Amino acid sequence: MKKIFLLLFFSPLLAVADVYMPAIFSSSMVLQQQSNVTVWGWAQPGEKVTVSGSWQSESVNTVTNENALWKLTIVTPKAGGSPYTLTIQGRNKIVLENVLIGEVWLCAGQSNMEWSAEHGVKDAKAELPTAYNANIRFFKMPKLTAETPQIDTKGTWAVCDSLTLKRFSAVGYFFGKKLNQSLNVPIGLIDVAWGGSYIESWIPEHLVNLFPNTRTSAETMIPSKGWPREAGYIYNGMVAPLTPFAIAGALWYQGESNRHYPSTYYQLMHLMVDTWRGAWQKDFPFYYVQIAPFNYGDATEFKAPAVREMQTRAMDITKSGMVVVTDLVDNLSDIHPAYKKEVGNRLAGWALAETYNQKIGNYKSPQYRSMHVEGSKAIVTFDYAESGLAAKGGPLTEFEVAGADHIFYKAEARIVKNNTVEVTSEKVSQPVAVRFAFRDTPVPNLFNKEGLPAIPFRTDDWKLGK
Repeated sequence: MKKIFLLLFFSPLLAVADVYMPAIFSSSMVLQQQSNVTVWGWAQPGEKVTVSGSWQSESVNTVTNENALWKLTIVTPKAGGSPYTLTIQGRNKIVLENVLIGEVWLCAGQSNMEWSAEHGVKDAKAELPTAYNANIRFFKMPKLTAETPQIDTKGTWAVCDSLTLKRFSAVGYFFGKKLNQSLNVPIGLIDVAWGGSYIESWIPEHLVNLFPNTRTSAETMIPSKGWPREAGYIYNGMVAPLTPFAIAGALWYQGESNRHYPSTYYQLMHLMVDTWRGAWQKDFPFYYVQIAPFNYGDATEFKAPAVREMQTRAMDITKSGMVVVTDLVDNLSDIHPAYKKEVGNRLAGWALAETYNQKIGNYKSPQYRSMHVEGSKAIVTFDYAESGLAAKGGPLTEFEVAGADHIFYKAEARIVKNNTVEVTSEKVSQPVAVRFAFRDTPVPNLFNKEGLPAIPFRTDDWKLGK
């Protein structure tokens, strides 16, 4: 027993003598194309470390510092070409094989980002028999938390096939598949989702605590055995270790948990995106999904609509875009809609148009622009409906109208021009405010001609709740 103890005790010291690297670097990985890619790791202090990619004729070297850390930058070429190798040489040699150069995206959020074929996502299950694609690579990170920011994680890169796809984010996969088909470049996807998580856990704690509202939101997170209840813990364990690794952008699908304090969600989204971009030192694109309709059982409190409202407001984040999924819910009593393909495709639409400058037609949902009153009629105008609006399956639904008494009544609505809807109710002679799909479980049928659902909205700023 004593000999075993000594071996375990001294093994980290022996390992320091060899060059080694964080888990995000492995064979079968994807490196961001046409970038200054940071490569880092550990070795004996003072040891010379040389890094060379088989795509380049010259190597790059550095010397390990007194903390046993080395870091350098290599330049990656345009996407494509045969699989490469990345060689790291110090006292020992590491050769990473089957390396591709392409586009790398981070896929983060709670369970609707995490959900996979293994969790019952039906269209992901349908992909399994034909899933193999050597030009799509996955890095699936296990759930990790920490009290302080970490410099390494766990996991390894893997080629997309029926086995690896089964446990990988379905939203992330369909997004990556669409990009791969449209851009014809390799796609690397990093899955760091955690079901049930609060946005506060994805932001460094000291930043959450800077502002009274966000601090209160963090302090009132509901305890659970299934997810962290501390600000910053997921950031420290799952985001911080990745921040030196070059990415193209980030996807986000989260918000259901933050119904406990929805008024801060807009501020927290800005704080998170600013923090992540600062950590990566890159103003990367950020595309996200508005939470889906679900029967939370607290409809009179308007918590879910309030979160959606904050998510809509957050579209003012630069280089951001929001996907609406009110039409993609198969069961309003299931918080995890069973189909994710169209969610991934809509996120890809934003990326293809905004990040990759592809001409793909309209990729934005109709969005409320303005309202004016003509007698007993409220006239609502939408943006992103240049080709026209459409009502699917019958008369328009989910419109409500109120007068000065703040009482909302179900309204009749009809499309009167390409981008204009007329809203009326015999119970409201002088309209003051209109709401659309502003409840927990809306089933709206207003779309633009491209088939994208209108964003839920309200024209008033009245106090919500009982």
